[in-house]
Amino acid sequence: MKLKLLGLASAIALMAASTANAETVLLSMKGPGAGNPFWAAVEAGARAKADELGVELVVLSPPVESDVQSQIAQVEDQLVKNIDALVIAPTDPNAVSPIVQQTIAEGVGVVFIDTKGIDEGVTFIGTNNSVGAALGAEYICLNVESGSDVAILQGIITQSTGKDRADGAHAGLEACGMNIVAEQPAEWDTAKAQSAMENILTGNPNLKAVFASNDNMALGAVEALKSAGMLDQVVVVGFDANPNAADSILAGEMSATVAQNPFNMGAFGVENALKIKAGEEIPLVIDTGTILVTEENAPEFQ
Repeated sequence: MKLKLLGLASAIALMAASTANAETVLLSMKGPGAGNPFWAAVEAGARAKADELGVELVVLSPPVESDVQSQIAQVEDQLVKNIDALVIAPTDPNAVSPIVQQTIAEGVGVVFIDTKGIDEGVTFIGTNNSVGAALGAEYICLNVESGSDVAILQGIITQSTGKDRADGAHAGLEACGMNIVAEQPAEWDTAKAQSAMENILTGNPNLKAVFASNDNMALGAVEALKSAGMLDQVVVVGFDANPNAADSILAGEMSATVAQNPFNMGAFGVENALKIKAGEEIPLVIDTGTILVTEENAPEFQ
């Protein structure tokens, strides 16, 4: 019996030692996974890859997506704890740059996901947001008469994600002759988008389409259109292909959305940050791709 207990104790000790020696990766997201299906998918991909590679994953995010100082403080705290790799979606690329540089200087492998940073030589893993937004704009161009009044709901425009989506949509809509009557920020938020859309409709009763830079804002636009009795008159296109957006498309509310691959962002982020830590070279840009989601393929995204 004593020998069996000793054997059990040894096994526990070996497991503890193995855990202690495992590399640690910090996934620093812009938004809490529980509050946004997109970030939940990013986290799921990171966890799956961490389990596959046998590394420890720490997942942190600020209380709200615009809380830059919270993200910086979280990274600083984990850096003191000797993380091996950092996978970060920067809330504000300029503001987080100093902590990113400090992290690199300490020998930690760093990659950006979802939103590009400003730090030279650091790989970006995510969507070509300009191309994705152009897909959404193309859908509007094919389904709305040229010269029609259209609007754009922007995300946080100081982030590369927000700027690239707004720019891509603007260029695409302008190129096919649409009359862009409003471009308003709603900071990725449903309630803010609903309010912004209400304001847009007040001044533009002939609106025929709106491109929203994420699905949360597209769903806010849908609510405003419902209240105004105009839902059947306006094409609504979002971005992210979250399950609730797919449901909305199948219910005949939203018209389309642009799908990213957030699961791969998390998984590729963990894998490539560890490659950098190990001294391997990786591409500066790893594109996870975009596709248009309409009623035909929306069930795949529920």
